[in-house]
Amino acid sequence: MTTLRQRNRALALKHVILAQETTRAAIAQETGLSAASAANLVTDLITAGLVEERGSISSRGGRPITLIGPRAESAITIGADIGERGVAVEMFDLAVNRIDREFRGGAKEEEPERIGADLQEALVALRERNANRWPTLLGVGLGLPGVVETAPDGGQTLYAQSLGWPPVPVSALCDVGHVPVLAENGAKMQARAEHWFGNARGAAHALIALLGRGVGLGIVSDGQLLSGAHSSAGEWGHTVIERGGRVCRCGNRGCVEAYLGSDAILSAWRARGGVFEGTGWGAVGKLIADAHAGDPVAGEIVGDVVDCLGAALGGLVNLTGPQRIVIGGWVGLRLMESLGERITEATRRHSLARPGGQFELLVARFGGDAVATGSALLPLEALIAADPMSR
Repeated sequence: MTTLRQRNRALALKHVILAQETTRAAIAQETGLSAASAANLVTDLITAGLVEERGSISSRGGRPITLIGPRAESAITIGADIGERGVAVEMFDLAVNRIDREFRGGAKEEEPERIGADLQEALVALRERNANRWPTLLGVGLGLPGVVETAPDGGQTLYAQSLGWPPVPVSALCDVGHVPVLAENGAKMQARAEHWFGNARGAAHALIALLGRGVGLGIVSDGQLLSGAHSSAGEWGHTVIERGGRVCRCGNRGCVEAYLGSDAILSAWRARGGVFEGTGWGAVGKLIADAHAGDPVAGEIVGDVVDCLGAALGGLVNLTGPQRIVIGGWVGLRLMESLGERITEATRRHSLARPGGQFELLVARFGGDAVATGSALLPLEALIAADPMSR
């Protein structure tokens, strides 16, 4: 059973990691504890090697105030952004600084078995380059393209209906021996990164959208990331916005993803005569550039995308009443380079006037690293939730 002291140590450690630099007084204020209790908690965490003193700042007439921060070199954590075309695996220290990364795949769509092999190869490469730090590994977090359910025994299963995959045990994708492997939906991992350290930080109510080949969402309500009864909350990409509309990869018709996923956007442009190379960053960039240059077809396609995104977000504004909307994912980043004001206006137009005037729309702070960064926080959260002294 977790004791009160263990719980308070966890709160103190999370505050230090989120703040990056803080003081004993700030920890006391954050946790609601006395100054003496906060000082004792900091002593525990210093003894455990998880935090460190970092010099001091002057006070108003009293003794200098000692700064406290995470001891970056004390542990590493790994986060992986896993898609149908490969993996991006990144290594972080305890202060959530990226210290290494490895990519595998990326050229074409792959089956789960090949994705698992990509992941294992990337982990081996990271371990070989960082052999001296590997024993401090807290765990591996995976951001996956689908719904991730956790059974009562802790086993996790990926349900990636839109990719046509059968249910995939997470253990079949990744096995690193003695350290835990924790998984969640990739859009939720982007949301976690943005809520901890990015442009959703400090917002008790926020929507963090991921637009790429797939479309996903993280919903922050009362400061907590929603998961739903079975971790499927946030499957915004497969909510229907047009009955009987375009066929979606999930098998339904009229889903958000069938209009705002990269394949859907580029297919609509190609069907109207668009000529471009590839299906990624450059192709979407060319569409937007051609629209800005006055190409009428490209302009209509981009206008449709903006209006559709505004309608899809506007419904969410009415449902959730966010303070902030954060747009990420590689398609989202492309759109936000030059279309942020239009997207904001379209979202307000499709919302009720009052909630529609109460949100701020921002681009994600974390670009292509968002899902991996958020995934790396899973083992860190597990450390915080447990007794940090038992590491």
